[in-house]
Amino acid sequence: MDRDQLEYLRSKDPQKICEILERFNKKNANLFDFEKFHLDNLWLNLWQAIFKILNNEALEKLHVLSLNTIRILSRDRLSLQRHNIDRDVDCLLKLARLTSSTSLIPETNCVDKNSADVAAATRPESSDEIEIHRIVEALKCLCNLVFQSADCRRRCVRQNVADHIIRRMSSTVHIPCALELFDTKLLFLITALESSVRSRVMIELNGLTYMTENLNEKLHSKEFNEEELDVMVELLKAMYNVISYTEKSPSENEIQNLHLTGVVRELLFRFGAMRGERERAIVSNCINLLVYVSSSCLSELMVKWDSEIGTIRVTIFDKHNVYALDVLLNFFHLVVEELENGVAHTDVISPVLTVLVKCVASNRIMRHYVRSVVLPPLKDVSQLPEVGTELRNYLCRLQGNADNVVRDLTYELLFLCCKKNPRRMVKHFGYGNMAGLFCKKGMLDCRRVETDFSTDSEDSDTEEYKKNQHAINPVTGSFITPQANPMQNMSEEEKEYHAIQLVNVIDKLHRGGLIKPCNIGDDGKLQPVDHILELQTGLIKNVDSHNIQNDN
Repeated sequence: MDRDQLEYLRSKDPQKICEILERFNKKNANLFDFEKFHLDNLWLNLWQAIFKILNNEALEKLHVLSLNTIRILSRDRLSLQRHNIDRDVDCLLKLARLTSSTSLIPETNCVDKNSADVAAATRPESSDEIEIHRIVEALKCLCNLVFQSADCRRRCVRQNVADHIIRRMSSTVHIPCALELFDTKLLFLITALESSVRSRVMIELNGLTYMTENLNEKLHSKEFNEEELDVMVELLKAMYNVISYTEKSPSENEIQNLHLTGVVRELLFRFGAMRGERERAIVSNCINLLVYVSSSCLSELMVKWDSEIGTIRVTIFDKHNVYALDVLLNFFHLVVEELENGVAHTDVISPVLTVLVKCVASNRIMRHYVRSVVLPPLKDVSQLPEVGTELRNYLCRLQGNADNVVRDLTYELLFLCCKKNPRRMVKHFGYGNMAGLFCKKGMLDCRRVETDFSTDSEDSDTEEYKKNQHAINPVTGSFITPQANPMQNMSEEEKEYHAIQLVNVIDKLHRGGLIKPCNIGDDGKLQPVDHILELQTGLIKNVDSHNIQNDN
């Protein structure tokens, strides 16, 4: 854009302005490199010229086109940092109707949400459509500014943008879908980047309640188009930002969490099949929300089964519909498979693992169901526990994951599914795979720990397992082919000689600091030994302890 074109923009000639802006917007629609705009103050001159148009009501027919240009220019983070544009932000807020002096949306388009005539409401006149389009374009510009510039973000905070968005969301006025989408995008961005806004929305504005109710109302629709699904995704993301601020009293959180969990359950029922990326995004963001829901409220994910009440999806377990749990497990199976294929990251796995851990820890029925899926009765023990594509196999492989959070959550999930019984864990995964957990929990000797779980057994061994039980290697957790004893043809002197050689090698490595031999102490944890011969004493002690437990 040259000086002549800039002069035309200042000329107030609508036709010339329209031609220049249309050409500029088309040429720079995908522009992200603004280096040439930094010469001769081109960016600033163009920015100021456009805002003169936006502040001129006589040129309002050019406002949408001008806002498209501002949206392109607002991608330039460097220029936004160099110049003070507070007054321009105020102009955009006014155009987006996010100020105290502007109404929610055009009065001619005000339709009561609860009215039975909503579906039959007259389509807005073209002038109202232009106004809605202008509001949406202004919101797009604000989204860019909030994301790119801390100064613009703080200006929006001072102007109480979140208050106006929540006010618009909680009103009884019908909000066009496109406007609602960018309202929620802006709310998501400002709550993600400004912690003070999260606390304000949560505590002072009671925003989580309004957003939950908004979601609940959307579920009444029979079908959803792509834009409506996008609105739900952005709304869930904003709710996640807000719920992560948890300084409300426990009683207030409990009431909100119960209602929120019930709505999330219905979302999982509705979109649990994950047909398409948008439905999968809804499920993923529902799981993120459940991370911050009180454990005592997670039982709302189940509903008592009544065959006379029609539901979209059904998975019956112990007289309850646990389809929502089924969705969580299916989502976990999907993302852990993608992780191994290099498509997903561990950040996607930790939330669903966290929610599953909270579910099995808080409710007996949920624990029984998750265990029935994750650890079904063993049949085929010919393969190692970490080999295969079942959930048990994936969980076994996750125990070796480099991410400490994922590994610890996996351990905890399996620990709870096995009712904190180390022998059950060895049975399903082998001692070697669980050694890390046993070391951390002080159970290296596999002693039973005191728990609050009932003593009734959930292990109904299959005939296949009982048949091969005698030949299962407890370290690897799989069937081992009988092999000849390598010491079978050795004399006692040869056995003693090799034993002494082994002790000497271990002692040499010990003294060289390459290894640190340990015994299992009374607390079930490793304790370093001062001399290699102490290992023999510890071995005898642990064998005696093991025999006593077996006798009991």
